[in-house]
Amino acid sequence: MKFRAAVATVTVVPLALGLAACGGNDKPAAAPPAPVSVPTTAEPQKAVSTPPPAVTRLNRVTFVPAMNTAMTKARSWKITGVMKAGGEPLMTISGVQSAKPFAMSLQMSGAAFEGKTAKVVVSKGTGYASIPGATPAGKYVKFKLGQIAELDELLDGGDPTKIFKSFDKSMASVKFVGEETVAGEKLERYAVSVNTAKALKAQGKKIPKGVPATITYSMWMDKSHLVRKVSFDLGGVSMVMTMSDYNKPVSITAPPAGKIVR
Repeated sequence: MKFRAAVATVTVVPLALGLAACGGNDKPAAAPPAPVSVPTTAEPQKAVSTPPPAVTRLNRVTFVPAMNTAMTKARSWKITGVMKAGGEPLMTISGVQSAKPFAMSLQMSGAAFEGKTAKVVVSKGTGYASIPGATPAGKYVKFKLGQIAELDELLDGGDPTKIFKSFDKSMASVKFVGEETVAGEKLERYAVSVNTAKALKAQGKKIPKGVPATITYSMWMDKSHLVRKVSFDLGGVSMVMTMSDYNKPVSITAPPAGKIVR
């Protein structure tokens, strides 16, 4: 099977797809004190305005626990992404994923696949792959997860849950950058740096020569800490990934038997 060339082209994809959801754990505010009556002859008291509570930003200590807690609440999501090399489009990714049960449907197209489209589906613990140049057009190869390393690489590249599991041991720093409006929604932007070697090791991947010591992701989150957008740039390869439609119903089914070649 001719998967190695395509996989080698997109080995940095898993580094870009760490998207997760986060719910808040704020405690309810204490009840206001009872009003105090004053004699009518006393000088009226001036009302004192209470400033709104400061917004708690995530930091190096709270970032990973927040994501891990939230991911348990994310049942499904939609993924879209664009990868470029030297400023030129290399690959686009689109698809949907569900967490429980784990299922995924991804489409990847562009120069990485000679301008054609690769499709990978995971349903009920079984994978199905249609790769240009490796399978007949419109046909799928059936495989078990963990059976074919190259296909596992492609799956990892489209599964955001794989990435943040490595952040617990690889995160170097987290910095709140500011608020920005993206697609009409006010989001919080963070700069998240991770130790490259530790991140790859935690994912069970080899460390390529020449990679920088750290990689910094730009991450945009809404007020509930759902990650809506992630971008990064590594050695001239850039990636912008968005996640949307959290917890909306998705339909992911295996290809019909007539389209499976083996």
